[in-house]
Amino acid sequence: MDTEKESSRAEDLTAPAFQTDSQLVADSALQQFISKIFLSQSELRVGWRLVLYFAMAGLIYFLGIDAMQFVQPRRFEFLIRMSVGELIYLCAAIVPALVMARFEGRNWGEFGLPAKNAFARLFWVGMSWGILSLTVLMIALRGVGVFYFGTLTLHGPRIVKFAVFWAMFFLLVGLFEEFLLRGYTQFTLSQSMGFWPAAIVLSLAFGGIHLGNKGEGMVGALAAAAIGFFFCLTLRRTGNLWFAVGFHLSWDWGETFLYSVPNSGTKLPGHLLSSTFHGSPWLSGGSVGPEGSVLAFVTVALLWVTFDRMYPEVKYKTAREQSAFQQFSPAEIA
Repeated sequence: MDTEKESSRAEDLTAPAFQTDSQLVADSALQQFISKIFLSQSELRVGWRLVLYFAMAGLIYFLGIDAMQFVQPRRFEFLIRMSVGELIYLCAAIVPALVMARFEGRNWGEFGLPAKNAFARLFWVGMSWGILSLTVLMIALRGVGVFYFGTLTLHGPRIVKFAVFWAMFFLLVGLFEEFLLRGYTQFTLSQSMGFWPAAIVLSLAFGGIHLGNKGEGMVGALAAAAIGFFFCLTLRRTGNLWFAVGFHLSWDWGETFLYSVPNSGTKLPGHLLSSTFHGSPWLSGGSVGPEGSVLAFVTVALLWVTFDRMYPEVKYKTAREQSAFQQFSPAEIA
């Protein structure tokens, strides 16, 4: 009897230890499973980082839109609400990236808008490229007889007022759209699939977003995607988004205010001229505006070739490329 009691007592002592070991194995397997889903090389996986980014962006956007319901401007309500809405969009794109930069232990400038380069030379060069390329396109459309400049619709101080207003508005647009689709998202997605595959995906998304505009068409959306892809080249070769922001600003300003044509299917008030389109939409762009013309693709192609030759050096490298570069010594690279 004593022997049986001692044997039973020994089994009772060893059972918890056996259960504890099993539990440890189960916990370890669970941790490995969770790590495999959420982590890659001790970092949160790219997909989950983008989920966090867009979740925060969505929250800020909806809070901002709700707050707008309490704002009831008396004058220029439509234009003021547009401006406030664009500012909310910009905050929804920028603030989550600031949070993710701190979470990931990265420098804000890595996402494409380094503060030290804000409104510096590249920004103004981009502005000049944008307005000049649009001017060339508009002259070409006039040359083939599908565009007419019309007459002035604004006079005196109103010209200056609306010129400044639309410049400030499209600065917000340029910052928002460039950072949303070529800032944090481009940086993060490039870590998973490389720069150019990420650029293709996000440029197609850029074009797809434009389909939400009234008056936009498939040709215009494809043109927007092509322009977005060109902006990816400028990011790759200049190292940041300031050229693209300047280009984006002056192109949109030129369409809406200076040449007074639809901008991605939208014609807004406060434009300078009573310009009109005539002829076939595939050539004139029709209700879409210049971006709906086949000549827009010729313009983008010329921009690509010219920029590629003027800025041949790659200055924006993905984390994967930087890691591969650091594996070699200067002597090996030379």
